[in-house]
Amino acid sequence: MKLTILGGGGFRVPLVYGALLTDRAEGRVTEVVLHDLDAGRLSAVARVLAEQAAGVPGAPAVTATTDLDEALTGADFVFSAIRVGGLEGRANDERVALAEGVLGQETVGAGGIAYGLRTVPVAVDIARRVARLAPDAWVINFTNPAGLVTEAMSRHLGDRVIGICDSPVGLGRRIARVLGGNPKEAWIDYVGLNHLGWVRGLHIEGRDELPRLLADPDLLGSFEEGKLFGVDWLQSLGAIPNEYLHYYYFNREAVRAYQQAERTRGAFLRDQQAHFYEAVTDPGARALDVWDRTRAEREATYMAENRETAGAGERDADDLSGGYEKVALALMRAIARDERTTLILNVRNRSTLSVLDGEAVIEVPCLVDANGAHPVAVAPLPDHATGLVCAVKAVEREVLAAAESGSRTTAVKAFALHPLVDSVNVARRLVEGYTGVHPGLAYLK
Repeated sequence: MKLTILGGGGFRVPLVYGALLTDRAEGRVTEVVLHDLDAGRLSAVARVLAEQAAGVPGAPAVTATTDLDEALTGADFVFSAIRVGGLEGRANDERVALAEGVLGQETVGAGGIAYGLRTVPVAVDIARRVARLAPDAWVINFTNPAGLVTEAMSRHLGDRVIGICDSPVGLGRRIARVLGGNPKEAWIDYVGLNHLGWVRGLHIEGRDELPRLLADPDLLGSFEEGKLFGVDWLQSLGAIPNEYLHYYYFNREAVRAYQQAERTRGAFLRDQQAHFYEAVTDPGARALDVWDRTRAEREATYMAENRETAGAGERDADDLSGGYEKVALALMRAIARDERTTLILNVRNRSTLSVLDGEAVIEVPCLVDANGAHPVAVAPLPDHATGLVCAVKAVEREVLAAAESGSRTTAVKAFALHPLVDSVNVARRLVEGYTGVHPGLAYLK
């Protein structure tokens, strides 16, 4: 099978390739094509992959290209992990938003909208090319904001594009571990949008163990989300929110922490990865070792400002190993080999959540087989969650409309309607700020 990775010069690509190297079953990937606009980054990542594959019999062959059509032609699977504007763009997203006193995180609030506005046109072009050059391919979307981008691509690829995120999986794994269950055997009742969902039950051997967790303050406060949100708030909700909901429930504290930080997350990653790509060019360096050290630092500092605000301390060692590549490979195996499994994915709603239309992309447990991902029926959300989901989905729809029409007015509307942007005037200044620093938003007129 041919796997094409868009954003193939990206820092996390070795996670995917490393997972492929352990996949020895029939029907596995035999060819990996890396595509990126930056030939230097492609070369650096290819060097890391070559060191990963050294001594591994039958390792998937790796080629690299800056030609998108060449990369897509004949692909069986396409992993889309692009970053339009690079990490400099992410740093600008954060800076412009924080100057207005609102959140600039790359998927949440003003930063997520800005990232979506410059990413959607590129993602739509990719979807159209896939439909033309590899009509039988399955697209697995990693690109953030994952739900929004997946919905944009689904308008051209239908159910053959599926979005993934490792946050729900990590959350379910932590809850199961605390409850003494096997995460691989637990059923996670999770529903929402990407980076906006809640675990409402966790079933081990047919029994919902979440009430036991919520009733035990010591147990509830012993893992990441308990420390991040606080025991009282989780008990009040009667559910365990995705970690990204910290930006909503503790927005003022999060914004203040980001404003006071020495560097924003995007600026930190920009500088860190610039050092990595420079270090890998040294002929005497062992590229894989440089990558491993950089990855460890990246994982340890994830959401550091939020944890500091909550007094949550350092991340647990078990949470430092990533996981999105495992979700992607599990999804690909299930489709390619008809190995039926259940995964939490970003897919079209159909009739799963009655408050949203059938085309809206949501994040829910899905049964996966050779015909793709099929969302599982879920109970309705409580009113507070329904309101938030509907409000954010409405914003996503305005982003899609602005990207399609090029309307600056619609872009302002998208910002102004977001729950974390508290003023139409702020929304107007955000659009001015973002169009001033992002050439990729020049289409907004």
